[in-house]
Order: sequence, then C-alpha cells, then structure tokens
Amino acid sequence: MHLSETVWQFLVFLPAVLVALALHEAAHAYTADRLGDPTPRRLGRVTLNPLVHLDPLGTLLLAVVHFGWGKPVPVDPRYFSQPRRDMVFVALAGPLANIATAFIFALSLRLLGHSLSPLTYAAIDALVLISLLLAIFNLLPIPPLDGSKVLVGLLPNEFAQLYQRHSGPLSWGLMALVLIGGVSDFNPLGALLFKPVDALYTLLMGGVSAF
Repeated sequence: MHLSETVWQFLVFLPAVLVALALHEAAHAYTADRLGDPTPRRLGRVTLNPLVHLDPLGTLLLAVVHFGWGKPVPVDPRYFSQPRRDMVFVALAGPLANIATAFIFALSLRLLGHSLSPLTYAAIDALVLISLLLAIFNLLPIPPLDGSKVLVGLLPNEFAQLYQRHSGPLSWGLMALVLIGGVSDFNPLGALLFKPVDALYTLLMGGVSAF
C-alpha cells in the first residue's frame, strides 16, 4: 500500500508529538504533586492523557516547524518546602522525561529495529527526534520555557527579579523567532538547536544523523 507523503507524515509525527508532549507535561505535574503542590492533581494534570496537556498553537507549531509546547501545568510554589529549589526540580522534570524517552526508544530501535515495519520504525524514530527537540528547546533560558524557571531558581534574588521583570518582551521575542522560522528560510532557533539535537540523536542512534 502506497501512502502519500502527507498521510505518512501525519501517521509518523502525530503520535510522536502527542506522546512527547504528554510525557513532558505529566512529568511537571507529577513532580509538583510529589513536592506537595495539590494544584496539578486538582486540575487533572497528573495524567498521561495527551488531550489534557495539548496547547493548540504549541502542538501545531511542534508538528509543523518542530518547535512547540504543551499547555503549561499550573504550579503554586507556596506549597513547596523550598520554593526556589523545588521550582527548579519541577521545571527540569519535563525535559528530563523527554531525554529519558529518547534514550529508551532509541535503544529499542537499535535492538529491535530490524523486526519492525517501516511505519512503526519511522514513528518511533520520530518520537526520539521530537523528544530531543522538545527537551532542548524547553531548556533555553527564555520565558516561558522551562529553562527560564531553572535560571530564576539558580540566580541570586536581585538578578532573578530583574530577569523576571523583562520576561514579557523576552517571551514575545521567542514567539517571533518561532513564527519567523516557520514561514521563512531564516530560522535562528533551528541554527541554535539542531546541532545539539543532532549530536544527541547521533549518540543515541549509534552514529546515524537526524538531519
């Protein structure tokens, strides 16, 4: 059976996007819940159901231009015993879950890839790549990405407050870069992210390049 390129891309990338986003946001929610914040569980976010975690624009952009995000998990740091430290743990949980996912499924491809159908192999390969892209993208120290929360937790108070005061313009700048990369050949985020993502992918896949 011959599948058109559009259908093939849909069958390959849609499951990868759904799984990667669900694991990313569920990891945030689970970590906050374990650290004492009841907010994510009260809002039904401690779940692997991808529909609960999808942000329409972020999901579309992730599928189309490979940069995107899920619906942010509401967290109230007042419940944490050490708010600044625990927010760092919550922020890191999402990217680390994606990296762990990439590692596990890359290993499965290296061990069992020869026994899989082309479509199954391509879907798992896409999950490895999307997971790495989601992890590295979210580690950028730009609001509202996870990396910005990690940075705020690590900076001295006065610098953290200064950084947070400029979070609005930085967020709009990030959105502009994502949209520019999606509609033109000028892709500054791609230039920044594709090399480290490709390096990790090549390492996990035993020398095979992603791009």
